[in-house]
Amino acid sequence: MRFMILVKATAASEAGDMPDEALLAAMATYHEELARAGVLLDATGLQPSSKGWRVHYSGGKQTVVEGPFAETKELIAGYTLIQVRSREEAMEWARRFPAPFGEQAEGEIEVRQLFQLDDFEPGPQVERFRELEAARR
Repeated sequence: MRFMILVKATAASEAGDMPDEALLAAMATYHEELARAGVLLDATGLQPSSKGWRVHYSGGKQTVVEGPFAETKELIAGYTLIQVRSREEAMEWARRFPAPFGEQAEGEIEVRQLFQLDDFEPGPQVERFRELEAARR
């Protein structure tokens, strides 16, 4: 089972504020523990939305909207992707996640399970995704 731990953005992270040494140390320790346990798949912080864009789809058309985006509470500042045996194990790891902007700062993480191909009805399109997955290995 794969889970993504999403670090919700704040006004400070959107302003480009970088974490201090203590927070970097706590995050490094946490991710080293994930790696030693064999559950870490990927992790990184994201640049502020001012350096990104969105593609909006409506009525068969695409519109590109450049950042920054106003609703900070809807943005993601970083993520950690893990593969574990159960939802409970994912929750244990999430509870150990360091406060994402320091112990005294407001912050929030969200944890979401990723779909697996077995979650979908069998069919030719799902098989195409299985072939892609096999080719990546």
